[in-house]
Amino acid sequence: MDNIKVLRDELISTFTKLKAGKIGLNEAKELANVSGKIISSAKLQMEYNKYAQSKKAIKFLDSDE
Repeated sequence: MDNIKVLRDELISTFTKLKAGKIGLNEAKELANVSGKIISSAKLQMEYNKYAQSKKAIKFLDSDE
């Protein structure tokens, strides 16, 4: 997963596939679970930067939209 935009696009694709019956509910749940863990990791990096008073960029959150 390169960045948050790619993750968001993948989640939208997963939702579309689920609605169309192309993937099962369990597969969609697992993808959502992993996505949540990726987002939690980015949030942890943000919290660390906040408490360390760091301005270090978090590459995952840079999507150049």
